[in-house]
Amino acid sequence: MEFPDIIAYAVPAFLIFVVAEIIAVRIMKRGRYEARDSAASLLMGFGSELAPLLGGAALVAAIFTAAYQYRLFEIPNTWWTVVICFVIDDLRYYWWHRISHERRWFWASHVVHHSSQHYNLTTALRQTWTGQILAQVLFKTPLVLIGFHPAMVLFVGAINLLYQFWIHTELISRMGPFEWIFNTPSHHRVHHATNPKYLDANYAGTLIIWDRLFGTFIKEDETEKPRYGIVKNLGTFNPLVISFHEWIGIAKDVVSAKSLREVLGYTFGPPGWSPDGSRLTSKMIKERWARVHGTPPEQAQTPEKLAQQPAE
Repeated sequence: MEFPDIIAYAVPAFLIFVVAEIIAVRIMKRGRYEARDSAASLLMGFGSELAPLLGGAALVAAIFTAAYQYRLFEIPNTWWTVVICFVIDDLRYYWWHRISHERRWFWASHVVHHSSQHYNLTTALRQTWTGQILAQVLFKTPLVLIGFHPAMVLFVGAINLLYQFWIHTELISRMGPFEWIFNTPSHHRVHHATNPKYLDANYAGTLIIWDRLFGTFIKEDETEKPRYGIVKNLGTFNPLVISFHEWIGIAKDVVSAKSLREVLGYTFGPPGWSPDGSRLTSKMIKERWARVHGTPPEQAQTPEKLAQQPAE
């Protein structure tokens, strides 16, 4: 069974859909495009395809190949094992994605994807140039050790990434029962939002069931439009700043650290962590918001609002 590089095949389609969305946004007056922001996103996407060629892809392949020699089970390469592998990998993606928001070391790479203050198909292409080696080795090697062929593991991961392209849009509103199981533009808009009530939610790749299961699902509130970007926006379209600003921030904090505890906190604590609590983590922002509103974000809807919403 062969596993093609579907992302390489999809690149022309990505560009076609971006152009189509630009036209649709202008006609429908829904959604936003900013030329410099989109150009930065495309450059980040291009760089993310080049970065693995500098040796990272070969290293990951070597580690996967070595790990496969010690696999626990002989899993055949069939369509039904691909489906099983995809579901397991999607669960893997949920936890990797969640950890990438909760631990600063991983956030330093993932923040790139959230750095745009616009939400459109080019945002989907704004990918990191760093961190992919560690992410793949730590979070995908276990699937290889179980017995899934390395090529299959990479293939299902590519399907997951490909699926997530189309959900980066403001053109599509709600999608009815489809949203009960699958990630959608509405769910993912919440994930990209910096509104306090929307922080730390909807980490799903393809299946939103993981967020529902692990208590991180928040529904988009039609009365509160998402504000995109990061808590402290960069104010630049420079790809080098976008790619490395958080790594530089970590380095500066570590140099100023006064103890091992502070070094570990600045490196592996939640983004925004500080020894004296003078900076705000997303948890602190949410807690402050909840104190003001007197209710957790996921419950912060009046009975009147709930009555107006379709049952889910």
